[in-house]
Amino acid sequence: MNRPLALVIDDEPDICELLTLTLERMDIRTKSAVDIASAKTLLGNHKFNICLTDMRLPDGDGLELIEWMQVNAPGTPVAVITAHGNVETAVQALKLGAFDFISKPLDLGNLRNIVDNALRLGTPQQPESKLLGDSRRMQDLRDMIGKVARSQAPVHISGESGTGKELVARLIHDSGPRAEGPFLAVNCGAIASELMESEFFGHKKGSFTGAVNDKAGLVQCAHGGTLFLDEIADLPLPMQVKLLRVIQEKKVRPVGATREESVDIRILSATHSSLSEMVASGEFREDLYYRINVIELPVPALRERGDDVLVLADSILARLDRSASLSDDARDELLNYAFPGNVRELENMLERAVTLCASGVIRAADLHMQRNSGASAVTATRSAKLGDQVEDVQRQAIIAALEKTRYNKTAAARELGLSFRQLRYRIKKLGID
Repeated sequence: MNRPLALVIDDEPDICELLTLTLERMDIRTKSAVDIASAKTLLGNHKFNICLTDMRLPDGDGLELIEWMQVNAPGTPVAVITAHGNVETAVQALKLGAFDFISKPLDLGNLRNIVDNALRLGTPQQPESKLLGDSRRMQDLRDMIGKVARSQAPVHISGESGTGKELVARLIHDSGPRAEGPFLAVNCGAIASELMESEFFGHKKGSFTGAVNDKAGLVQCAHGGTLFLDEIADLPLPMQVKLLRVIQEKKVRPVGATREESVDIRILSATHSSLSEMVASGEFREDLYYRINVIELPVPALRERGDDVLVLADSILARLDRSASLSDDARDELLNYAFPGNVRELENMLERAVTLCASGVIRAADLHMQRNSGASAVTATRSAKLGDQVEDVQRQAIIAALEKTRYNKTAAARELGLSFRQLRYRIKKLGID
C-alpha cells in the first residue's frame, strides 16, 4: 500500500523540520515548500492526502492558498497553522474551506489528531440518509451536509423546534471522518447551572462535596468524535466563557484539576432561538457566537417543503402501522396545514390518528387539526407581511435618528434607547447603508 503524502508549507526551517519529522513518524511521506508559488507547483504535480500551511508566507498568506485550493485542489484537506490566540484568522480560514487549524506553539498531540482525521477522508462514509423529501430545500440541505462533513469547522444548525436539527447533526457526524467515534447529544437547557461545569468538563475526587470519584465530563467522553450542543442559547454566560476556551485551545480542565487535558472533538450546535439577536442584547457572547457559527446550516420548516409532508407521512405510517393509509381529504389537509410544530407535530398527529382510527384509512377528521388549520399557511404569510411592516418602521426610526445625530451611532443609539451593539445589529439586519 502506498504511504500517504503530505505537503508542508512554512518558511521557518525549524517548524518545517518538526512537522516533517512528526509526519515521518506517522509513516507519512512529505514534500515541503517555503512559499505559495512553489506550493501551487507541487499541488499541481502531486496528489496530496493533506496539506499543512503556515498563515504568513513570503509571497502572501495562507488564506490566499486556501481559496486557490478550493478550485484547483478541492480533494486535498488543508490545515492551517496560526499564531497563538489569533482566533479571527482561524475562523476566516475555516470559512474559506480549511479542514482544521492548529495554533503555535505546536501541540504535537493535536497535530496528530488533525492528520489522522484528514487521512480518514480518503474513505468517505455514505450512511443512509434519514432526511426524507425531494423538495429543493431538502436537496440543498443534503448537499450542504455532504460538504460540511468533510470539514472539522464548527457548524451551527438553525431552525424551528421539531425540524430535525439533531438528525442533521448525527448525519454530519456519520458522513465524516469521525463516524467511528462517539456522538454525544446534550440539551444545554436540561442541565442545572450549578452542575454544568462538572457535567461538561468532569471533576476530580474530593473537588467538592459529593465528588467521591474522578469523573470524566461530556467533552472528554466525546473525544475522537462529535459533541452536539442542542439549545446552546440556554448556556449561562460563565459556561459560555469556558466553552469558548475548549473550542479555541482544544483543552479542558476538570473541576479540581491542576492540569489541562487535550481533547479531540468536533463541536456542532443548534437552537431555535436567534443567536444574533441574543448577541445584540448581550445574552450571548459575541466571540463564542462567531466561533460556533463558522458555518450556519438552516433546516427548513415543514411548511416550506411542499409535497415532502406526504412523503414523510407515508414513511411515518409505514413505521407505525403498515396497514394504515391516508384518504385523499386527509392528504389535502396535510398539504394545507402550516405545522407550527414541524415534523415532530406530524409524527404525534399520525400516531394519535393510527391509535384512534378504526377503519385503517385515516380521514381528515381523524387528524384532529385545529379548525383554522386550513388557513394556517395564509396566516403565516400574513404574519410575514406584518413583520415586513414592522421592519420598515424600525428602519425609518433608525435613519431619522442617524440623520438627527449626523450619523454618530453612539448618540443615535442613545436617542433610540438602544445599546450601541443593539443599534449596530439592527443596522446590519435591516440593510441600512
